[in-house]
Amino acid sequence: MNNSDLLFLYDAKLTNPNGDADDENRPRMDYDTSRNLVSDVRLKRYLRDYLQDAGKEIFVANIENKTVNATARLENLFKQYGSKVNIKKLASEQIEWMLDQLLDVRLFGATMPIKAESGKGASLTFTGPVQFNWGYSLNPVSLVDSSTITSHFSSESSNERGTMGKDYRLYYSLIAFHGIISGRRAKHTRLKETDIDLLDQAVVRSIPTQATRSKIGQYPRLYMRVEYKNDQLILGDLRDLIPNLENPKIRDISQYELHMEELRQKLLGHKEQIHKIHYWHDSKLQLVSEVGQGTLENVLGSELTDRMHLLDV
Repeated sequence: MNNSDLLFLYDAKLTNPNGDADDENRPRMDYDTSRNLVSDVRLKRYLRDYLQDAGKEIFVANIENKTVNATARLENLFKQYGSKVNIKKLASEQIEWMLDQLLDVRLFGATMPIKAESGKGASLTFTGPVQFNWGYSLNPVSLVDSSTITSHFSSESSNERGTMGKDYRLYYSLIAFHGIISGRRAKHTRLKETDIDLLDQAVVRSIPTQATRSKIGQYPRLYMRVEYKNDQLILGDLRDLIPNLENPKIRDISQYELHMEELRQKLLGHKEQIHKIHYWHDSKLQLVSEVGQGTLENVLGSELTDRMHLLDV
């Protein structure tokens, strides 16, 4: 399997993209720069939930809507195995079978602490070939001025007005993630090309379809998977090649355009090392470069046309 760099942009309007439990569930922030932050764990939760809903076996998941530990999860999984298994001493073929069942482990890896009834337990660790770092907004963001909400139900029977709480949301955030796929690590988790196809689909589809009350209003805008011709090249964080938006008053996707010239030049400079640029682009996100504007195809230009592959997701 080849290496890939991933770039994913989605926006959040009047939502809380990733609440911080240590800060009254306010949106995660870098307050020095007024940039919104979203953890990789939050993104991978969207992806896992989407894949599970699509019928895929997921390790980091609830069983029958109940939270279980890693030991119980593995015991439940190996009930499907053809013979009795000691999960504390798995043979190589049993580990391979397990990896073939668990899509999220093949993608993201996992640590599996296995408890023992007495004495020392065991642990299995897989480093995932697909890794994301924390996302951040390309624009400075601000919280909605009022966050107080009132519940119709009171906390006590004597409280006729109901209870009051906080509902922190951002006006608008254009969030960017960078990720990688390591071809070498893919061998150790038995990652398949068809798994990558499912990852592409999940990245584009998962966030709006997994919406909750605090998350509705988030939509994917751009996804690029730059696949190289080998398992050695990684260009690095592609977000560094997109200038930040400096307007603190952005409230809608129609109020800006992204300049992609530096990214275009970087890709053009490594064209011979690029196998394909797999992409999906929402036309509402306006892009611009020295050779065109509007669509990603126009922006990257004719010199990269033979590398472009529009994803059917």
